[in-house]
Amino acid sequence: MEISQFLAADRTLCRIEGVSKKRALEILANTIAEKVPGMDTDDIFRRLIAREKLGSTGIGHGIAIPHCRIPGCDTTLGALITLEQPIDFDALDGEPVDVLFAMLVPAEAEDDHLKTLAALAGALNQPEYRKSLRDAETPDQLYRAALEQTD
Repeated sequence: MEISQFLAADRTLCRIEGVSKKRALEILANTIAEKVPGMDTDDIFRRLIAREKLGSTGIGHGIAIPHCRIPGCDTTLGALITLEQPIDFDALDGEPVDVLFAMLVPAEAEDDHLKTLAALAGALNQPEYRKSLRDAETPDQLYRAALEQTD
């Protein structure tokens, strides 16, 4: 699944200031719920927190991919934020996180969810792609950079 299929420009925020891990997850939940009819901020936030308790979604290189399953969601939804200052996210490599790419998937999605997550992680593992996301200074620049991932 291409990033353009689950990320929208209005769910992309750039260079957020003064954020903690909890606040970053709240921002992601709120960003999705505000823009997608039928989504509930509190439900999304609780599910993202529950997923983090299973193990950090910080994949390394300053990147986190918070994700969860959402009952009643009929398609994969994403939100992307960058932070002005990196935060502790208990990432696998111990590095602080400044790029968070959230993914919500339908409760019954099995293989598609894993394939999309793997493809996203693969793109985010590319130094040039990470740099383009970090170099974005506006939400529009960030959204365009996110869509330009390479294989």
